[in-house]
Amino acid sequence: MTHTRIMLFHPDLTRSTANAALAEAAWGMPGVKVVDMYGRYGRSGVDTDREVRELLAADRLVLQFPVHWYAPPALLQDWQAAVLTRMFYINAEAEGRWLEGKPLLIAATAGNVPSAYSASGQNGFALETLLQPLQATARRCRLRWAAPFLLYEANRLKPAGLERAARDYRRHLRHWIDETAPLQLTAAE
Repeated sequence: MTHTRIMLFHPDLTRSTANAALAEAAWGMPGVKVVDMYGRYGRSGVDTDREVRELLAADRLVLQFPVHWYAPPALLQDWQAAVLTRMFYINAEAEGRWLEGKPLLIAATAGNVPSAYSASGQNGFALETLLQPLQATARRCRLRWAAPFLLYEANRLKPAGLERAARDYRRHLRHWIDETAPLQLTAAE
């Protein structure tokens, strides 16, 4: 069975509704492991050795987070600086090249309505545009970028909306996992 690693970067999951609902939908899916990164590390430092091992063991990667001030949470940025710098600038041959080609999915939540994320909206940019630094990182690391899963009005959703979002996320993950499944070679091949 293939392994999908969801790295959940929410600074306080106990106060989350949307990211908690999405994570709950992913927990229990076959071959999916959800890692609460703030639960694991708090607000400072990452165990780079552990993260590299877990990244290399995964077949596909998901970065899940709420958008804060047009960017991912600080721990995700710290994680990138520590882990990806080591893998792609310090140990590129021994580590980075083994991560190349793995599929990457971004699952981001935003508090505002979709129309606020447009050239004429309150924020002036599409949410996809605000995520382009992560897309550039994926390109630099030769990860296979997928269209992001985006959830708007995350902090305004009522229980029925949260349930719908969770079902949509699970369906999106299932489709993406099936679409990116590694080829299974038979003995004859």
